[in-house]
Amino acid sequence: MRYLVWILRLVVFVVVLMFALKNTGPVDVRFFADHVATGVPLIVVMLVVFVLGVIFGFLVAAPSIMRRRREAARLRRELARLEEKIRQPTPQPAAVAPETVAPLAPL
Repeated sequence: MRYLVWILRLVVFVVVLMFALKNTGPVDVRFFADHVATGVPLIVVMLVVFVLGVIFGFLVAAPSIMRRRREAARLRRELARLEEKIRQPTPQPAAVAPETVAPLAPL
């Protein structure tokens, strides 16, 4: 599975890079408040937007990743506690005949 993820990442990177290399003409980038950057190569604009998208994706995914890590740590602690409890033998109560606990009622 790990290799499949890395292959998918590589394919996405190569596709974006090939697309960017085919679009290298100069463009005007208009920002808010009438700020304009003229003559910026389109490849730079596309790669910056791609990197910003990746960063935004990581920021959106960060809370769920942290939640899963905390849950995994909690489960590891609980597992260690239960394994320790299993390792320490608890004294078993003496076997008691069922008649002494609840005597049979006469018929």
